[in-house]
Amino acid sequence: MPDVYKIMLDAELSKAFDVWSGYLDARTGEDPQARARLRAILQSAREAAAEGDPASARALVAEMYDAAREAGLPWAPVPPDPCTADRQAHDYAKDDLREVLPVYLREELDSIAIYLSVTGRRLRAAPGLDTATRRDILYIRARASMALDLAHPTAARRELERLEAIARRCGVEP
Repeated sequence: MPDVYKIMLDAELSKAFDVWSGYLDARTGEDPQARARLRAILQSAREAAAEGDPASARALVAEMYDAAREAGLPWAPVPPDPCTADRQAHDYAKDDLREVLPVYLREELDSIAIYLSVTGRRLRAAPGLDTATRRDILYIRARASMALDLAHPTAARRELERLEAIARRCGVEP
């Protein structure tokens, strides 16, 4: 089984490299010295990643965000919120995952994702749900998403079953 978590981390790093490269290639008229420093940090981050040191590469990318903020560069990228970062990493990782996951596993994960989406949508539309139930729904969907991200269908299916139990309890067809 491929290390799906590593693929996701690599995708997150690739996304950051692309965002910073695009920014540094643009002519924004901002401080050329600050941009040159960011370009050097980006190069160091790429080298660290190429040498198999993704932790150092991630630290350097974080340093870039800090350096841009300290230099007051208004057009520089800002760190994405966790939800956006995950969504972007998914977008980058999907092609790599398609290459390393067997077809039967991809289909099983896709099927679970569809059922989660439909059941979650029906629950969100249900009238009269209390705050605790809504919180449980969000929590279970997050756990299921994490299991899907890690290509763990057993865990994802277990969370889907928990979500379906809530749906039945609330009178919502799963």
